[in-house]
Amino acid sequence: MAKYFLGVDIGGTKSHALIADETGRALGLGVGGAGNHEVVGYQGLVETLNAITNEALSMAGISKNQLAGAGFGIAGYDWPAEREPTRQAIQTLGLSAPLAFANDTIIGLLAGAAEGWGVAVVAGTGTNCRGRDREGREGRIIGAGSWSGEYGGASELVDKAVQAVALAWTQRGPTTRLTEAFIDLTGATDVMDLLEGLALERYRLSAAAAPIVFQVAAEGDEVAQEIIHWAGHELGSLAIGVIRQLGFEQLDFEVILIGSLFKGSPTLIETMSATIHAVAPKARLVRLAAPPVVGGVLLGMEQAGVEYSSIRQTLIDTTNAMLDKS
Repeated sequence: MAKYFLGVDIGGTKSHALIADETGRALGLGVGGAGNHEVVGYQGLVETLNAITNEALSMAGISKNQLAGAGFGIAGYDWPAEREPTRQAIQTLGLSAPLAFANDTIIGLLAGAAEGWGVAVVAGTGTNCRGRDREGREGRIIGAGSWSGEYGGASELVDKAVQAVALAWTQRGPTTRLTEAFIDLTGATDVMDLLEGLALERYRLSAAAAPIVFQVAAEGDEVAQEIIHWAGHELGSLAIGVIRQLGFEQLDFEVILIGSLFKGSPTLIETMSATIHAVAPKARLVRLAAPPVVGGVLLGMEQAGVEYSSIRQTLIDTTNAMLDKS
């Protein structure tokens, strides 16, 4: 009798559910919106979980009682106090199969790491970093951004660039082309209007402005280049914390890079690599090429005791093909 597995990736803007069989063939896909309880509440999590799981099961043509294992990556699941309400939300699916759930960074790691362990660094609007050793022990950062001293996402990159513009205007720092770039982007009349507008919230520069920083750096602006070096160092520092927690310093392992910011500039990854290699010289930085929901299926396979190394690439390929059609 065929065995089927469910993987779920709950995000802050988009969520996926995936059904695959024991050969690694993707059979059903469910796509929905935000499920992060910090965004939509636990009732929103319940609704998203059920909608995308039912859609994936329907496409695969199987029922819930045919599942042999399930794995869930849940954005916003960060603390022990959130375990019980998260578990209760998942219970509404009515699954009888063994299951596990984790922060969504972990399923990104499973999707990207060839051996299912290592460190994953997320750099999108914000940042996160988690790791897992061969025995399944996890390491983590706090994941709370600037108040916990964790930087490197697009929001912090843009904040740093705005600070550079302010420093230049007050003559506490060097001039930078970022000033003109942000004036053009906001439609401000001049730098005074830009700074006044930002201070009074007539203008807003969000994480979406990060590509401007990379563009100005590529044009040779030294201030923008230094900001990218700063972000790379900060992201590398996040990985170092998890590396030390798990005792990876002398090991050969993968650091999976997840998120849109890593598309911005080779300098970001080069600086991050140099920072990490000062502590863990055998670490290998790898961009995530698989959909994170694949990691949810692999986590589900682990719960059923399935060894998946030989079918991992098939699962990635068939899932990518299914996503391309969706």
